[in-house]
Amino acid sequence: MHGIGNDYIYIDCFKQDIDDPSYLARIMSPRRTSVGSDGVILICPSDVADVKMRMFNLDGSEGKMCGNGIRCVGKYIYDTGIAHKDTLTVETLSGIKTLEVTAENGKAVSLTVDMGEPILTPKDIPVIFDGDRMINEPVDVKGKVYSMTAVSMGNPHAVVFCDDVQKLDLEKIGPDFEYNPIFPEQVNTEFIRVIDRKTLEMRVWERGSGETFACGTGACAAAVAAILNGFCDKGSEITVHLKCGDLMITYAGDSHVYMRGAAEKVYDGVYEYEP
Repeated sequence: MHGIGNDYIYIDCFKQDIDDPSYLARIMSPRRTSVGSDGVILICPSDVADVKMRMFNLDGSEGKMCGNGIRCVGKYIYDTGIAHKDTLTVETLSGIKTLEVTAENGKAVSLTVDMGEPILTPKDIPVIFDGDRMINEPVDVKGKVYSMTAVSMGNPHAVVFCDDVQKLDLEKIGPDFEYNPIFPEQVNTEFIRVIDRKTLEMRVWERGSGETFACGTGACAAAVAAILNGFCDKGSEITVHLKCGDLMITYAGDSHVYMRGAAEKVYDGVYEYEP
């Protein structure tokens, strides 16, 4: 399944046990030589929510949260009847998330996720910074200084505003951001062009995966950063343009971030491997 191009292999753990998901992510995710994806997501039973979601990047590292992935999890459990209801709950390493389903002909086509409150305290992101919040601060990245805003949406993000995101050589500069020493757990980096007060254009370098077509938590972090920097308005829905589609983000008056977007199933398959 994919959420506007951010594609993962989803494994139904109600039907089977997976002993080493990190290994599976590494062998299943490479494009051209295997199934090909941005990683693997397990859909598991939960004692506290409708399901539990575990996500693994293509390098095998486990992430705490994936905004596009959680919408696809919601679609799967709605469409298969694991939890066929308008409001769903998903347990993640970043807490329990609530999803509202928009369905057509009995299938989920769009989901709105309450992503919770953004984390802005540096030590909790985490980022090494002395102030109360890291907003539009200069950071040296391999000898070049970038103005950076740090936000966590359950995983760390560095947001950089640019005049032209398409000309950036992310394959070259992305790892320098990801492994910058001020981010002790590495970082996802969003490069943003402000189009107007309700529209952003974004490219993203995800830790553990490289450039991906979309990143839900990154779009949320970008919208929050745009508001903190005065480019957009709190309470207004912000459209974030990504390579394969749009996400609609609202940093609401209750200080929660709401993400709305599509989720699509591509195919089912059987993968045979030697553990």
